[in-house]
Amino acid sequence: MHADFIDTEEGLRDFAEALAATPRFALDLEAAGFHRYSDRACLIQVSGGDRTWVVDPLAVDPTSALRGPLEDAGRPVVVHGGDYDVRLLNRDFGLAPQGLFDTRIAATLCGEPQVGLQALLERHLGVEIPKKYQRADWARRPLPDDMVAYAANDTRYLADLADILRDRLVELGRLAWAEEEFRALEQVRWDEEEQVDPVTRVKGARDLTRRQVHALREALAWRDEIARQRDRAPFRVAGDPVLVEAVTREIDDVGALAALKGMSPALAERHGRDLIERLRRVRALPDGDLVGYPRPTTRGPGRPTPEVEERLDRLKAVRNAHAQALGIDRGALLSNGHLLAMAWDPPADLEELAALGRLRNWQLDVLGADLIEALHRSTS
Repeated sequence: MHADFIDTEEGLRDFAEALAATPRFALDLEAAGFHRYSDRACLIQVSGGDRTWVVDPLAVDPTSALRGPLEDAGRPVVVHGGDYDVRLLNRDFGLAPQGLFDTRIAATLCGEPQVGLQALLERHLGVEIPKKYQRADWARRPLPDDMVAYAANDTRYLADLADILRDRLVELGRLAWAEEEFRALEQVRWDEEEQVDPVTRVKGARDLTRRQVHALREALAWRDEIARQRDRAPFRVAGDPVLVEAVTREIDDVGALAALKGMSPALAERHGRDLIERLRRVRALPDGDLVGYPRPTTRGPGRPTPEVEERLDRLKAVRNAHAQALGIDRGALLSNGHLLAMAWDPPADLEELAALGRLRNWQLDVLGADLIEALHRSTS
């Protein structure tokens, strides 16, 4: 089925006019974070009525065409697993979508055994979508026609799937639950991460010596600079394990660096001397100048006491029983993190639990009273 590829100002004007007259549409975004240094939005797919558009935001700015339809709370916008899409729309285009219906959230609350888009389309519509381009580089240009067609399938059937899931939610009496989740999704905004020490993301870094951690931090900075210059995802420049090995083995020449498993000889030849010099400087630093693995800046409540553990077990039993009765995943009904917070600092009653803001209204209605009863149940 044909999709209109929008990469010119003329095409964008036609798209804007057609979308403005579309009462409901489905939307998805493709980003390039798996391949590129930046995870910028590279494609925007929109389906409405019997038409599908694939917009190239690297060629044209779709902001003005999307703003009115997307931010009209009275116009339904269907997404699937839209949390990241909403964040990208906010960061890259300053948009705040309204009127959302998320088919992944709906499927979860319906108790669907699989909530991935491909599984849902096959189960409910008999549509099979190949996985060929799941990890494609969406920033490549020109885009092959088959990649454009693949991207279009992410929205082409979403409205029909939304109708099926909406009917099921009504049948189960859970539409209000889903709508509360949809409204919460509309409040999501891009939030730049706090500065995180990169060594905390490397497996095994916690076990390195103070000097090795300092050296690893230098190696990660070296990789990041190259990744930024090449617009490549850092792990595609060099994986974490090879950098850890370079640090722990105190690699001191380009040949030895190039011989490491996972190291590109071309990368070592071109940029290896810079890395080796950085590592040499670290080896020469006085102990007092070394920065080791960071300690937590804030302390949590610590290891749960036996009393807290006992309360948590009671809360989990309530949650699990409700989840089983409803046919909903336990974590989707209420996360262990929320339960642990309640076990540490038990609210006195349902009103106090509601005031904490940890639970949605539908969760309070479904299991709030039973959670309070379990918290304060005498074990003597």
